[in-house]
Amino acid sequence: MAHRLVKTLAAAIAVTGLSIGAAQAAGGSAKELKDVEFSHSGPFGTYDRHAVQRGFQVYKEVCSACHGMEYVAYRNLTEIGFSEDQVKAIAAEYTVTDGPNNDGDMFDRPARPSDKFPSPFPNPQAAAASNGGVAPPDLSLMTKARPNGDAYVYSLLTGYGEKDAEGHELTCPEGTYVNPYFVSGHCIAMAPPIDDDLVEYADGTAATKSQIASDVSAFMAWAAEPKMEERKQMGVKVILFLIFLSVLLYLAKKRIWGRLH
Repeated sequence: MAHRLVKTLAAAIAVTGLSIGAAQAAGGSAKELKDVEFSHSGPFGTYDRHAVQRGFQVYKEVCSACHGMEYVAYRNLTEIGFSEDQVKAIAAEYTVTDGPNNDGDMFDRPARPSDKFPSPFPNPQAAAASNGGVAPPDLSLMTKARPNGDAYVYSLLTGYGEKDAEGHELTCPEGTYVNPYFVSGHCIAMAPPIDDDLVEYADGTAATKSQIASDVSAFMAWAAEPKMEERKQMGVKVILFLIFLSVLLYLAKKRIWGRLH
């Protein structure tokens, strides 16, 4: 657990916000996040399985070229509505390194449902070398790296080229892109990753940029907290129990203290 928290904090500090690398930018805080509502928001919210599945498709076809999700296993996809056969087929599309074998050698094999999502790079050094000197952050816990992380991901993905909070045009050095929602300044090295019709959704949903951003944000929120629904359900049960207990204690207090009057 401690190792996981250290890695999460390091990712948040080094490359917060889906960037492949941030250029040094002029001062100024990030623009206020867009007001976007997700089905999992609020104390009674639940994940929209269809949206999360679409978000996984976006991650698989777009984001996974640069970003890994080392804390998510293929078998976890059954929690968002995929069947076991579908999960096996999805996993088999990937190759993972295993071993050593009886000869002491490592070998490649098709991934199994028990395997974690593989990194697109063999090691952090290779990832950094392929992306301007900074390794792309792992996305497993990205929405937990800052408050309201799902809205941050959505705002970042849809905020390229926008003006700042005061309506001023922004400029960035060559090789970087204007994004006023980026937490490390308004210049980000990651090129705009999504656009209209970038993917063709399996369920026929219109793949607008806004829809794509919303779906992948929902998927990343689920990946970061897959047990959120269970936590909320437990919270409701605890609150109901405390209310019931409070009523019992009040009635007991009246009965006991009433005898003294």
